Amino acid sequence: MKKFFLSVTPFWILLLLLSGCASTDKQTLNGDSGNPVGNPQAAAEAIRLQGHPYVYGGMSPQEGFDCSGLVVYVYNRQGLKLPRSTQSLARQLPDIPPEHRLPGDLLFFNTAKPYSHVGIYVGDDNFVHAPSSRTGKVMMSSLRQPYWRERFIAVRRPLRTQPLSMLDAGQNQCASAN
Repeated sequence: MKKFFLSVTPFWILLLLLSGCASTDKQTLNGDSGNPVGNPQAAAEAIRLQGHPYVYGGMSPQEGFDCSGLVVYVYNRQGLKLPRSTQSLARQLPDIPPEHRLPGDLLFFNTAKPYSHVGIYVGDDNFVHAPSSRTGKVMMSSLRQPYWRERFIAVRRPLRTQPLSMLDAGQNQCASAN
């Protein structure tokens, strides 16, 4: 009996090791399978910037932010240089199906023209953005609000491996959101 156990044991060990390789887990559909939770650091940074003033062309806490300035600032702090204009961001970053958006993804809106406004998704249908001089500050809004729901047009995901161009100097800022 002892001899039988010793000869069968390597078979079972091999079988157990191989069964670990035959996983039935499906790969995530978020376009960045190594990061299925998105970029929570970018989302948290955006949340911390709420209340800073809206300033057309602004891109720092000291001077204030417009919508794309907020995005550029947050992602620069993440070590990623992004183009300055909403049009360039929309054109150069990978498209994500809206149902697969994750915290840190960029949400785009048609407020004056397509891709005229951008915010940073923070989860639970909420996003942080610098909407306009009328609101006067960086704030959180919800995609459940009719104004934003009706104007929402796309999701893009900044990735560290994405080759980007910074040559769109002619379109520096966002169009005022409302």
